[in-house]
Amino acid sequence: MKLPFTDLVVLLVYLGGIVLFGSWFVRKSKKPDAFMAANRSLSGWIVGLSIIGTYISSISFLANPGKAFMSNWNPMVFSFSLPLAAWLATRYFVPFYRKGGEISAYHHLEFRFGPWARLYAVVMYLLTQMARIGTILYLVALTMTTFTGFSIQTIIIVTGVLVIIYTILGGIEAVIWTDAIQTVVLVVGAIISIGILLVDIPGGFGRIMDIASANAKFSLGSFGSSLAEPTFWVVLVYGVTINLQNFGIDQGYIQRYIAARSDKDARLSVWMGALSYIPISAMFFFIGTALFAFYSIQPDLLPASIEGDSVFPYFIVNELPVGLTGLIIAALFAAAMSTIDSSLNSSATIILQDIYKRYVRPGAGDKESMRVLYGATLLWGVIGTGMALAMIGAESALDTWWEYASIFSGGMLGLFLLGLISRAENPAAVTGVSCGVLIILWMSVSSGWGTFSSPFHNFLAIVFGTLAILLVGIIVSRIRKKLQLEEEVV
Repeated sequence: MKLPFTDLVVLLVYLGGIVLFGSWFVRKSKKPDAFMAANRSLSGWIVGLSIIGTYISSISFLANPGKAFMSNWNPMVFSFSLPLAAWLATRYFVPFYRKGGEISAYHHLEFRFGPWARLYAVVMYLLTQMARIGTILYLVALTMTTFTGFSIQTIIIVTGVLVIIYTILGGIEAVIWTDAIQTVVLVVGAIISIGILLVDIPGGFGRIMDIASANAKFSLGSFGSSLAEPTFWVVLVYGVTINLQNFGIDQGYIQRYIAARSDKDARLSVWMGALSYIPISAMFFFIGTALFAFYSIQPDLLPASIEGDSVFPYFIVNELPVGLTGLIIAALFAAAMSTIDSSLNSSATIILQDIYKRYVRPGAGDKESMRVLYGATLLWGVIGTGMALAMIGAESALDTWWEYASIFSGGMLGLFLLGLISRAENPAAVTGVSCGVLIILWMSVSSGWGTFSSPFHNFLAIVFGTLAILLVGIIVSRIRKKLQLEEEVV
């Protein structure tokens, strides 16, 4: 189905406006510090809005309604850990990074454990961003192919190119300002969608609640002790780990802390991002639940082939009035672009800071550094686009992304915490990371190994990997110190 002319105009005006607005910051991002940290001059509320936009990607816009439609609100448990992560971030992480002054989140790991620790974190981060960009591009293309009739491949490539353009030209300040604008757009889009569903469903809110309750749609999952299923506890522990990783060691967030003009502004941005995401994510889950009620009452309106992540796009195409469809699609693009641009800028930053300046040209000047930043942004945009093309046909993008995040994150949080809260030295850290990586690989690839298969859900890979690095590192450190004391006595 092709978009009506009015909707097409709305979409094109929005896309053109965002690209032009982001590109306008080229005049302010011609030096490395401006490109990577906006000269450390931004207010907390702008940075906070950009954090919200980064969290509310197309993963939230499409996959969360899809999960609520097909099952229940179990993934919502992920959000419940955000206040804890925000508190820890404002108390420990924000002061730590702002006091150090380094733009790279992984610079300090080299001083703590050696070059290998820094490189390990950098590689794992880049792989994670590759998966994130791919998942988001795939989801937005999945929707747009329904709207426009263009192939998923074409839409993935075009969207990737648009984001790459203004991210290269505008740097982190363009990323943060466009993310702030796009946050407003996508929240408005979600509110409009809910309003239309409430009007279109006979009986309105009350009817939705009745149908949802009868089908256990508001369930947060099993409270049982199984570790092989995404129970309430499994998702909660996964959420704690991922959100601590986001606020504690994710380069995209660390750059935002550095870009804020003061410690107070940086802390404000963290609390804005964390606390706002909970009600906003609930809105998207409610959309999925309302869609279930809508199509339960009128099952003939939904083809049997439409399910999961495709339900919300199908509703947008077939049920929204002309004009509003274009606005909702613009909101979807806002959700996608606000995460991709951040991933591209942060990936380029650590490629320059942690790879090029560390191993290739430590004394690189501003012009050379800018060429590296531009080239790295382009390179990682192309790689992420390739990842999106490889994901075509994924059954559930949300599950796919969460599994990729567990695998590629590689327990980075464990290494960071080991350095932060213990006196472990390099041998203990190497042993801990080795054990953590082996556990992650076993849990990720052992399906079908019979007796040797992992009995745990894949969401727990990053949890167990983090704990293994932390605990093994501490234990080995204490054993080494005990042996050293015994040798001294002898």
